[in-house]
Amino acid sequence: MRFDSVLCGFIPEPRGRDGLVLAMLLTRRARGRLTVATVQPPAWSTPGPARAEAYAWRAYLKEQAEATLAQARSLAGDEAEYVVQAGRGSGRGLVELARRRGADVVVIGSAPGGARGRIGVGSTADQLLHSSTVPVLLAPRGYAQDPPSAFDRLTVAYRRGPGADAAVALAARAAVALDLPLRLVTMVVTHGFGGAGATGPGAGGGGRRAGAGQEMLARLREQAAADLRVAARGQRRRLQVEVEVLEGRTIAQALRAASWLPGELIICASSETGPLRRVFLGDTSLKIVRAATRPVMILTRQP
Repeated sequence: MRFDSVLCGFIPEPRGRDGLVLAMLLTRRARGRLTVATVQPPAWSTPGPARAEAYAWRAYLKEQAEATLAQARSLAGDEAEYVVQAGRGSGRGLVELARRRGADVVVIGSAPGGARGRIGVGSTADQLLHSSTVPVLLAPRGYAQDPPSAFDRLTVAYRRGPGADAAVALAARAAVALDLPLRLVTMVVTHGFGGAGATGPGAGGGGRRAGAGQEMLARLREQAAADLRVAARGQRRRLQVEVEVLEGRTIAQALRAASWLPGELIICASSETGPLRRVFLGDTSLKIVRAATRPVMILTRQP
């Protein structure tokens, strides 16, 4: 997995700058090419008396596109390429442009209205995260205000299942391409396993159930650690790999239990129910995206 061609969707808002700063960071690290795109609705082609209005509409679109890309150029400079893409939705337009130009990844900012430092999934991200043929990278809100100087590490949210090892292999290739260490984490959600109540004589049925729940949780921890060791074993020949089991009552709490470097990049696999070689955001990955305080990349589903 390489990042020779990075496509960034840009709008003249703070979230546009968040995505662009992240795309620039990735492009520099990968020594790739950056394309900055603004997506606009299709121009009218109405014949007859409405043609004058169509001309005015097209002139307005052109003016808006030029102003948007001029703002992007002031941030990214002349080395990037700047294009205008027509589309009936920003996400759909970026999907089409990525396919047509052979992009390796699409980068966007977070939807407005969310908490600073978190990722909000709006309509553009939703379209990308359910149809893109290349990985999608999301920047948290406010990322451009205090970005890291460089990436520090790739962290993969790992859960054993069909396609999981292929996703780890992709992430490992990305780590090699970016010359970064790799960390594999599995989240153990403890909600529903009962408390650590008394289990001795006279403790009652509640205590026995709590004890059984704790035994199941202990086995789950052991299995998660074993799965991580197996997943990491095949990648340690070519790069540094750490493994860690994160635990909490929720996905968000488990993520908070981990240490995160300033230049961390989180990688999630697509849902096993989605189409092959497409991005399709599942429930667990969505929870990770919403709880993450670092950029998150969703990979395409691997066979």
